[in-house]
Amino acid sequence: MQHTSHPHIVRQLKQVRGQIDSILGMFAAGRSCTDLAQQLQSIESIIHTAKRTLIQDHMEHCVGSMAVEQAMREFKALVKYL
Repeated sequence: MQHTSHPHIVRQLKQVRGQIDSILGMFAAGRSCTDLAQQLQSIESIIHTAKRTLIQDHMEHCVGSMAVEQAMREFKALVKYL
């Protein structure tokens, strides 16, 4: 099922893909570890935000319409990713 947030998440992940290519170039160029760590932190932040958006959207649009027992199973499965 496609949610309204999915296109935004896809854009974020494509951005990350570009940043990873850039970071690989930075490694090859011998850039400082501080610069590399800063870029890796940026990627981590984007992925964290994308994951939270995906989970929140799923909770609002899918889990909320499930039967209680099924919703609880789904919630328990999702909690480990928060």
